[in-house]
Amino acid sequence: MLSGGDELSGYDIKKWINWAIRFFYSTPAYSQIYSELKRLEQLGLVTSRVEGSTRSRRIYKITDDGLTAVTRWSNEEPVEPPTLKHHPLMRVILGHLTSPDHLKEILGEHVAYADRMQRAAVTEARWTAEQPAWSYAHLALRWSERYYAAERDLAQQLIDEIDAAGDLFTQAGVTGIQWPVREYWYEVERRIAAEEEQG
Repeated sequence: MLSGGDELSGYDIKKWINWAIRFFYSTPAYSQIYSELKRLEQLGLVTSRVEGSTRSRRIYKITDDGLTAVTRWSNEEPVEPPTLKHHPLMRVILGHLTSPDHLKEILGEHVAYADRMQRAAVTEARWTAEQPAWSYAHLALRWSERYYAAERDLAQQLIDEIDAAGDLFTQAGVTGIQWPVREYWYEVERRIAAEEEQG
Protein backbone atom coordinates (compact mmCIF):
# COMPACT_ATOMS: atom_id res chain seq x y z
CA MET A 1 0.00 0.00 0.00
CA LEU A 2 2.86 2.37 0.79
CA SER A 3 4.64 1.61 -2.50
CA GLY A 4 2.46 4.24 -4.21
CA GLY A 5 4.53 6.90 -2.44
CA ASP A 6 1.93 8.47 -0.17
CA GLU A 7 2.33 8.68 3.58
CA LEU A 8 -0.45 6.62 5.12
CA SER A 9 -1.67 5.82 8.60
CA GLY A 10 -2.64 2.31 9.63
CA TYR A 11 -6.24 3.50 9.40
CA ASP A 12 -5.66 4.70 5.81
CA ILE A 13 -4.18 1.32 4.88
CA LYS A 14 -7.13 -0.53 6.41
CA LYS A 15 -9.57 1.70 4.51
CA TRP A 16 -7.75 1.02 1.22
CA ILE A 17 -7.80 -2.73 1.88
CA ASN A 18 -11.51 -2.61 2.74
CA TRP A 19 -12.18 -0.54 -0.35
CA ALA A 20 -10.41 -2.59 -3.01
CA ILE A 21 -8.37 -5.56 -1.83
CA ARG A 22 -11.16 -7.23 0.17
CA PHE A 23 -12.56 -8.63 -3.06
CA PHE A 24 -9.63 -10.99 -3.56
CA TYR A 25 -7.50 -11.07 -0.39
CA SER A 26 -8.30 -11.53 3.27
CA THR A 27 -8.49 -8.27 5.19
CA PRO A 28 -6.29 -8.04 8.29
CA ALA A 29 -7.45 -6.55 11.57
CA TYR A 30 -6.17 -3.12 12.62
CA SER A 31 -3.97 -4.81 15.22
CA GLN A 32 -2.28 -6.89 12.50
CA ILE A 33 -1.71 -3.82 10.34
CA TYR A 34 -0.16 -1.82 13.19
CA SER A 35 2.06 -4.69 14.35
CA GLU A 36 3.26 -5.24 10.77
CA LEU A 37 3.99 -1.52 10.33
CA LYS A 38 6.01 -1.58 13.56
CA ARG A 39 7.93 -4.64 12.34
CA LEU A 40 8.62 -3.03 8.95
CA GLU A 41 9.88 0.10 10.69
CA GLN A 42 12.23 -1.99 12.86
CA LEU A 43 13.58 -3.55 9.66
CA GLY A 44 14.15 -0.09 8.14
CA LEU A 45 11.61 -0.68 5.35
CA VAL A 46 9.29 2.15 6.43
CA THR A 47 9.63 5.31 8.52
CA SER A 48 6.98 6.99 10.61
CA ARG A 49 6.22 10.34 12.13
CA VAL A 50 3.49 11.66 14.38
CA GLU A 51 1.19 14.12 12.68
CA GLY A 52 -1.04 16.60 14.48
CA SER A 53 -1.02 18.07 17.94
CA THR A 54 -4.29 17.44 19.80
CA ARG A 55 -5.40 14.28 18.05
CA SER A 56 -2.17 12.94 16.67
CA ARG A 57 -1.77 9.98 14.39
CA ARG A 58 1.28 8.09 13.23
CA ILE A 59 1.79 8.07 9.50
CA TYR A 60 4.19 5.84 7.59
CA LYS A 61 6.28 6.25 4.45
CA ILE A 62 8.15 3.58 2.55
CA THR A 63 11.95 3.85 2.49
CA ASP A 64 14.18 3.21 -0.52
CA ASP A 65 15.08 -0.15 1.03
CA GLY A 66 11.40 -0.91 1.51
CA LEU A 67 10.59 -0.05 -2.09
CA THR A 68 13.50 -2.22 -3.26
CA ALA A 69 12.26 -5.12 -1.10
CA VAL A 70 8.63 -4.95 -2.27
CA THR A 71 9.72 -4.51 -5.91
CA ARG A 72 11.96 -7.57 -5.60
CA TRP A 73 9.10 -9.52 -4.00
CA SER A 74 6.69 -8.46 -6.77
CA ASN A 75 9.11 -9.47 -9.53
CA GLU A 76 11.07 -12.42 -8.16
CA GLU A 77 9.16 -14.31 -5.47
CA PRO A 78 7.11 -17.31 -6.62
CA VAL A 79 3.40 -16.59 -6.83
CA GLU A 80 1.52 -19.00 -4.60
CA PRO A 81 -1.75 -20.42 -5.93
CA PRO A 82 -4.86 -18.99 -4.26
CA THR A 83 -6.06 -20.75 -1.14
CA LEU A 84 -9.76 -21.47 -1.39
CA LYS A 85 -11.79 -21.95 1.79
CA HIS A 86 -15.30 -22.29 0.41
CA HIS A 87 -17.59 -22.79 3.40
CA PRO A 88 -20.85 -23.20 1.41
CA LEU A 89 -19.26 -25.89 -0.76
CA MET A 90 -17.99 -27.70 2.34
CA ARG A 91 -21.63 -27.89 3.46
CA VAL A 92 -22.54 -29.36 0.07
CA ILE A 93 -19.94 -32.10 0.28
CA LEU A 94 -21.36 -32.95 3.70
CA GLY A 95 -24.89 -32.85 2.28
CA HIS A 96 -25.65 -36.29 3.66
CA LEU A 97 -25.82 -34.68 7.11
CA THR A 98 -28.61 -32.23 6.24
CA SER A 99 -31.52 -31.81 3.85
CA PRO A 100 -31.58 -30.55 0.26
CA ASP A 101 -33.81 -27.66 1.40
CA HIS A 102 -31.26 -26.56 4.00
CA LEU A 103 -28.46 -26.75 1.44
CA LYS A 104 -30.50 -24.62 -0.94
CA GLU A 105 -31.00 -22.08 1.84
CA ILE A 106 -27.25 -21.94 2.51
CA LEU A 107 -26.49 -21.59 -1.19
CA GLY A 108 -29.22 -18.97 -1.61
CA GLU A 109 -27.49 -16.86 1.04
CA HIS A 110 -24.22 -17.35 -0.83
CA VAL A 111 -25.84 -16.25 -4.10
CA ALA A 112 -27.02 -13.07 -2.34
CA TYR A 113 -23.53 -12.49 -0.88
CA ALA A 114 -21.82 -12.98 -4.27
CA ASP A 115 -24.35 -10.63 -5.87
CA ARG A 116 -23.64 -7.92 -3.25
CA MET A 117 -19.89 -8.31 -3.73
CA GLN A 118 -20.23 -8.19 -7.51
CA ARG A 119 -22.27 -4.99 -7.38
CA ALA A 120 -19.79 -3.44 -4.92
CA ALA A 121 -16.88 -4.34 -7.21
CA VAL A 122 -18.70 -2.69 -10.13
CA THR A 123 -19.03 0.51 -8.10
CA GLU A 124 -15.41 0.51 -6.93
CA ALA A 125 -14.16 -0.24 -10.46
CA ARG A 126 -16.19 2.67 -11.83
CA TRP A 127 -14.54 5.09 -9.39
CA THR A 128 -11.01 3.85 -10.12
CA ALA A 129 -11.51 4.28 -13.87
CA GLU A 130 -11.21 8.06 -13.58
CA GLN A 131 -7.73 8.00 -12.02
CA PRO A 132 -4.85 6.87 -14.29
CA ALA A 133 -2.65 6.14 -11.25
CA TRP A 134 -5.18 3.49 -10.24
CA SER A 135 -5.19 1.67 -13.59
CA TYR A 136 -3.86 -1.57 -12.06
CA ALA A 137 -6.31 -1.34 -9.17
CA HIS A 138 -9.01 -0.87 -11.79
CA LEU A 139 -7.94 -4.10 -13.52
CA ALA A 140 -8.07 -6.02 -10.22
CA LEU A 141 -11.52 -4.63 -9.45
CA ARG A 142 -12.82 -5.52 -12.92
CA TRP A 143 -11.52 -9.06 -12.34
CA SER A 144 -13.31 -9.09 -8.96
CA GLU A 145 -16.51 -8.00 -10.67
CA ARG A 146 -16.32 -10.97 -13.07
CA TYR A 147 -15.22 -13.39 -10.33
CA TYR A 148 -18.25 -12.67 -8.12
CA ALA A 149 -20.60 -12.85 -11.09
CA ALA A 150 -19.22 -16.32 -11.86
CA GLU A 151 -19.39 -17.30 -8.17
CA ARG A 152 -23.04 -16.22 -8.05
CA ASP A 153 -23.84 -18.22 -11.19
CA LEU A 154 -22.01 -21.34 -9.95
CA ALA A 155 -23.87 -21.25 -6.64
CA GLN A 156 -27.18 -20.89 -8.50
CA GLN A 157 -26.28 -23.94 -10.60
CA LEU A 158 -25.66 -25.91 -7.41
CA ILE A 159 -29.09 -24.90 -6.12
CA ASP A 160 -30.61 -26.14 -9.37
CA GLU A 161 -28.78 -29.49 -9.02
CA ILE A 162 -29.35 -30.15 -5.29
CA ASP A 163 -32.67 -31.94 -5.69
CA ALA A 164 -31.27 -34.36 -8.27
CA ALA A 165 -28.34 -35.20 -5.96
CA GLY A 166 -30.74 -35.70 -3.05
CA ASP A 167 -32.95 -37.99 -5.15
CA LEU A 168 -29.96 -40.07 -6.25
CA PHE A 169 -28.78 -40.35 -2.64
CA THR A 170 -32.24 -41.45 -1.49
CA GLN A 171 -32.71 -43.92 -4.36
CA ALA A 172 -29.39 -45.56 -3.49
CA GLY A 173 -30.95 -46.48 -0.16
CA VAL A 174 -28.05 -45.01 1.78
CA THR A 175 -28.74 -44.96 5.50
CA GLY A 176 -26.62 -43.11 8.01
CA ILE A 177 -23.23 -41.73 7.10
CA GLN A 178 -21.78 -43.99 4.45
CA TRP A 179 -18.92 -42.55 2.48
CA PRO A 180 -17.26 -44.76 -0.13
CA VAL A 181 -14.79 -47.08 1.55
CA ARG A 182 -11.04 -46.57 1.36
CA GLU A 183 -10.53 -49.34 -1.19
CA TYR A 184 -12.88 -47.53 -3.55
CA TRP A 185 -10.75 -44.38 -3.45
CA TYR A 186 -7.60 -46.41 -4.08
CA GLU A 187 -9.26 -48.02 -7.10
CA VAL A 188 -10.25 -44.58 -8.42
CA GLU A 189 -6.66 -43.40 -7.92
CA ARG A 190 -5.37 -46.39 -9.97
CA ARG A 191 -7.87 -45.68 -12.77
CA ILE A 192 -6.87 -42.02 -12.92
CA ALA A 193 -3.17 -42.92 -13.06
CA ALA A 194 -3.91 -45.34 -15.91
CA GLU A 195 -5.82 -42.64 -17.82
CA GLU A 196 -2.93 -40.20 -17.38
CA GLU A 197 -0.45 -42.76 -18.72
CA GLN A 198 -2.59 -43.28 -21.83
CA GLY A 199 -3.32 -39.58 -22.32
